[in-house]
Amino acid sequence: MPESQLIKTMDEIKKKVDDNWKQNVDKEKQEPKAPGELTPPEPDFKFFITTLALQTSIALGHMANPATGKIEEDPAQAKFLIDTIAMLQEKTKGNLNQEEAGLVENLLYELRVAYLAKEEKPAK
Repeated sequence: MPESQLIKTMDEIKKKVDDNWKQNVDKEKQEPKAPGELTPPEPDFKFFITTLALQTSIALGHMANPATGKIEEDPAQAKFLIDTIAMLQEKTKGNLNQEEAGLVENLLYELRVAYLAKEEKPAK
């Protein structure tokens, strides 16, 4: 097969794949959702950081684990999540808007204080 025809064939295949993908996305958008089916939120930095903070609160025993319905303290997990948020703060420095940077700063402060308070209390 001549090179020009091979390139043309490859372009047609690529176009077909791209068109199919676009059609599938459009189809999914138009399909009605089943009753009770939740649509996940759009990816967002504030939502992501808040989710990590929520997981930290669960690990600190501030709220029940949604999977078990029980208060379960896991200080090692809480520390890991706090360190993860701190790492994200460092890695995203200069790339966040004022609101996002403030959110991270405030969440880290609150979570660190809560973690230290748990560490100072004797285990039950």
